[in-house]
Amino acid sequence: MGRGQKKRIKTEELTDKMDKIPKHVSIIMDGNGRWAKNRGLERLAGHKAGVESVRAATEFAAENGIGYLSLFAFSEENWNRPQSEIAGLMELMIDAIMKESSTLMDNNIKFEAVGDMSRLSSNVREKIREIEKKTAENSGLVLVVFLSYSGKWDIIQAVNRVVQQVANKERSADQSVTVECFDKLLNTSGIPDPDLLIRTSGEQRISNFLLWQCAYTEFYFTDVLWPDFRKNDFRKALDTYAERERRYGKTGDQINKIN
Repeated sequence: MGRGQKKRIKTEELTDKMDKIPKHVSIIMDGNGRWAKNRGLERLAGHKAGVESVRAATEFAAENGIGYLSLFAFSEENWNRPQSEIAGLMELMIDAIMKESSTLMDNNIKFEAVGDMSRLSSNVREKIREIEKKTAENSGLVLVVFLSYSGKWDIIQAVNRVVQQVANKERSADQSVTVECFDKLLNTSGIPDPDLLIRTSGEQRISNFLLWQCAYTEFYFTDVLWPDFRKNDFRKALDTYAERERRYGKTGDQINKIN
């Protein structure tokens, strides 16, 4: 998103199909390894190439009035990968965070990280806290990066918080847990559920990502590998989203009557 240089993102005019803009778009950035393998390169080369796609997606979201863009960068299961790849990824993340900080500020973008931060190195945690603090007052696009995250872990964390509340007598043992209450106990509290989830590389699953939050999310799968994902690919996803009817359990007639 500017390779560390100051860059002002300009708002584009929307096409007719894009007047239905999702508030929150989430992306499972998949295919870095395959992209590298297809070129006879090491997997880390694919991750490095994917940084340009992050820039493009962030710019597109900011240009087109998307309120939240969230990116699944590193799952809890990714800790099982070769140590050399993990170390390279962590170094890449630190470098990307530092290079993009000025661009985030110039474009009023707020940065948030969600996940089990305790598993990250102290250096990575420090850089994350630094950029979160620096961008905390920004009021434009919210860029959420999921690190060391899994949907099951998030739900278990919320359940454990309920248990702790009962133990601390902040909640009675017979008090029901509502959906609204549970939402607030998740690590994504304050972040709206995704309206649209995009997964690149042709895989058609959510891989333990935002299991609770994606109950009514629209899914869009593309064969494009993440390092090749650009603004025109993002636009195709939004065009498809705009053509869908979100009913939330109601009938189409009910929705059309409301609209």
